[in-house]
Order: sequence, then structure tokens, then C-alpha cells
Amino acid sequence: MLWGVFVGVVLVACAAAQERGTWRATGNSARTITGDVSLSDAKLVVDFSSYTIAKIRALQPNELSAAFDADSNAGGSGNLYRLNIPATKRLLHKNTLCGSDDTQWMATYVVGRSLQLAFFSGQTVPVLKLEALSNSTDLCGTFSYTR
Repeated sequence: MLWGVFVGVVLVACAAAQERGTWRATGNSARTITGDVSLSDAKLVVDFSSYTIAKIRALQPNELSAAFDADSNAGGSGNLYRLNIPATKRLLHKNTLCGSDDTQWMATYVVGRSLQLAFFSGQTVPVLKLEALSNSTDLCGTFSYTR
């Protein structure tokens, strides 16, 4: 039983470590709005500005599938983070992440050498289910990156 707990802790640590580092923008939205990003345990760097992030929890496969249109059997991992990027913060080409709303949440999805980020506005924790996301006004955008 102790071995199972150890393996579980190692897997969670590896999943978090997969997100860390610098990621090159690959999707059109990422190239025109955020540019390359960098993630650490406590910071997100976007367009040379650093923001404090706090990990809330790991995401379940069904949440990753709903939020990122991913195959729930494809593997990969992700987390939900709390952050605050003011609506007044202009990024590349004078774009913002969430229009006139502050960006309050970030979901991550890492599989292999690719990363996707989804940003959300709103004070309440985003519901990462397909129906809820299709009716949500809090989902600001999803961005793609690679190593």
C-alpha cells in the first residue's frame, strides 16, 4: 500500500513538472495574443509580464476532454489555477485575454510536447463540462503551445 501512495505522489509531481518551462506559441490565437509563455510553480509569464498563479486542483480526464476537445483516452494531464490578469493589461497587438473582464482562472492540458491553456473570467470556479462550457460567457479563449 505504501508503494502505491509513493507512485501516486511521483505521478502527480511529474504531471506538474510537465507544465513547467517555456512554451512556444503555435496556434494563431497564441501567436497574436499571448506570444510564448513560461510556467513555474508560482508564476505565469506572458508577453514579458509575470503573474502569480495558485494551483487549485488537478483536472479529471472528462474535464480535460470538455475544456480542450481532447480524447479522454489520449492521456495527458492538466490543472486548474487561480490568477488575476487585469482587463487593462494589453498583450501582443494591444489584445487582452478576456476583453473587458479580468482573467481569473487558467486551465492547463499537457500531452507530450504540447500545452493548451484555457483562460476564464468570473469569480466562480469554472465548470469544466461540455454543456456548461458551451453556454459559458466566462471562457475567454484557448491557446496552443509546443516545446
